[in-house]
Amino acid sequence: MRVDTVFLGGGTPTLLPPEDLASVLAAARDELGLSPDVEVTTEANPDSVTPEGLARLREGGFTRISFGMQSQVTHVLSVLDRTHDPLRVPQAVEWARAAGFEQVSLDLIYGTPGESLSDWETSVEAALACGPDHVSAYSLIVEDGTALARRVRRGELPMPDEDDLADKYELADERFRAAGLEWYEVSNWAAGEASRCRHNLLYWTGADWWGVGPGAHSHVGGVRWWNVKHPAAYAERLAAGRSPALAREVLSAEDRRVERVLLELRLRDGLPVDVLGADGLAALPGLVDRGLLQQVGERLVLTDAARLLADAVVRELLS
Repeated sequence: MRVDTVFLGGGTPTLLPPEDLASVLAAARDELGLSPDVEVTTEANPDSVTPEGLARLREGGFTRISFGMQSQVTHVLSVLDRTHDPLRVPQAVEWARAAGFEQVSLDLIYGTPGESLSDWETSVEAALACGPDHVSAYSLIVEDGTALARRVRRGELPMPDEDDLADKYELADERFRAAGLEWYEVSNWAAGEASRCRHNLLYWTGADWWGVGPGAHSHVGGVRWWNVKHPAAYAERLAAGRSPALAREVLSAEDRRVERVLLELRLRDGLPVDVLGADGLAALPGLVDRGLLQQVGERLVLTDAARLLADAVVRELLS
């Protein structure tokens, strides 16, 4: 079986020399084989690339790049501990295009403490001005134990309310769609089907993937496992000829069904009706009557209004 997608991320892979990243891809090609139309993505911070490095990545087989833009507003980037100059984003996109990358994506974050609706509008418009093929826009999650969480807890920074997040999502969706980017997952927009991130679709549809690296997760045939998180522990296990896996779980048929409802309902293509259990089928008419779900053939699809309530819809279908 050949590999259909490769994704280097979960950090800033482009801190490594392009030759090292290309060697990782070459190893995957030699060991597993790559499909003729393989999608190969790397994440990158705008300030971690150069024209020459991007050209070498493209020559090494990378087809897609996802830049962590996050925001175009300096004070928002500061709260997020992002160091790049906002002006570097369009420059990096231009370099990627010149290097021959087939797909260029931008990642945005909204809901940062202190970010106004006007700030967010500035970021959305700046992203669109770059002409990306794909945009991801996620609301900020303040993780326990982080410096940001401590600042929020001390009252140094405010957290936006749900109405603020909804306003920002609706603004982004309106502007993206006007620019020709259509949503295909609740937080992702693409210029067309060819611009959708095929790798992420594997996660959302419960397909198989193999994660490599500290803390990486994998899923093959209903078995999920994850590696030790600390890089030194990961390296030590490999050096000793031991598996870096920390633990595993075997998903039951019900586990997999629940995950399908949770993830596939977020997709524009929707969820097959026959995945629902008895409780979900019982809840379905009410959700349709309230304008939250629509049935398209044998699939259930969130209405535009329901995308903001996706988690609540899932809870009703699974309760």
